[in-house]
Amino acid sequence: MKSQVYFYDIHKHHKISPVNKLGDLAARLDVSELLSEGGNCAVKVHFGEPGNASFIRPIYIKKIVSIIKGLKLNPFLTDTNTLYYGQRSNAVDHLNAAIGNGFAYAVVDAPLIIGDGLNGKDYVNVPVNGKHFSEVKIGSAIYHADAMVVVSHFKGHELSGFGGAIKNISMGCASRAGKQMMHSAVKPKVNGSICTSCGKCIQYCPTNAIEIIQENKPFASVNSDVCYGCGECVVTCPAKAIKPNWQTETSVMQEKMAEFAAGAVQNKKNKVIYFNFLIDMSPCCDCYHFNDAPIKENIGILASNDPVAIDRASLDLVGLDVFKKIYPEINPAVQLNYLEQLGIGTQEYDLINV
Repeated sequence: MKSQVYFYDIHKHHKISPVNKLGDLAARLDVSELLSEGGNCAVKVHFGEPGNASFIRPIYIKKIVSIIKGLKLNPFLTDTNTLYYGQRSNAVDHLNAAIGNGFAYAVVDAPLIIGDGLNGKDYVNVPVNGKHFSEVKIGSAIYHADAMVVVSHFKGHELSGFGGAIKNISMGCASRAGKQMMHSAVKPKVNGSICTSCGKCIQYCPTNAIEIIQENKPFASVNSDVCYGCGECVVTCPAKAIKPNWQTETSVMQEKMAEFAAGAVQNKKNKVIYFNFLIDMSPCCDCYHFNDAPIKENIGILASNDPVAIDRASLDLVGLDVFKKIYPEINPAVQLNYLEQLGIGTQEYDLINV
């Protein structure tokens, strides 16, 4: 059965604000299951790394917040901390970055909650029946929300070809340790020269894979035979002496993303809706502190109840060739195919102009 994807074509609606058009898109979606008066609704966004200017503008988010409040739900904006050491790797820096990019309460009319807590350790282990993971680590605030509205900036990505709704509910909803699980099967490494041997990594290691080596200078060491690459040590180390490994085969990473995406919506059947913004489409992720020229002119905004269908439709509208020119070695359809196999959506859709 085909899924419905609703499309606001920016070229066919002259003198109509795309902000106001969001209400028309939302009105076409089936939101009956979201209607639990007083429930908390996560608005999953990307706040943008400071210096980046291609993230979705807060004025759009304010309109979506207004729509959610009209459903008698309590919206809050959320994202999870980054694995890399940037300006969004802990909740304090992350919130400061979000406010600096315009996502203040006075602007968006909703509170901001970092999904995986102060240091990325507030998560729920969600069972999944995947070929890579038996369980995935989803930010606790996102998992415990009653419903979710996923607002994604469609763009290129150097590891998955493109980033849309699927990436937003996988990488975007995972805890910091979960991000390490997706990015690499290679275990983290300790830089002994800057390790202070404080032992905090030992406290948080779930497999007792870390010990302090007493040599000329004591330092922590990871036993790769015991470590399973959860990344807890990476996010715990106060000296930043334990580095994540980013090297991974892209198709495997996309499959891992799909399993995390399935875990993120597992307890929200029929309680998630999706908006994809095909505007200011940059070649790389909004996690960078810069953005290059758009890869294609603005197309519009899509809305759906199906994350696979909305990403498939977005990919079709932009054109697979656009992404293949940027990342010729990546097959971006892997994430779509595998999430469809997991039963979370379908690539068969009807595109309905609104």
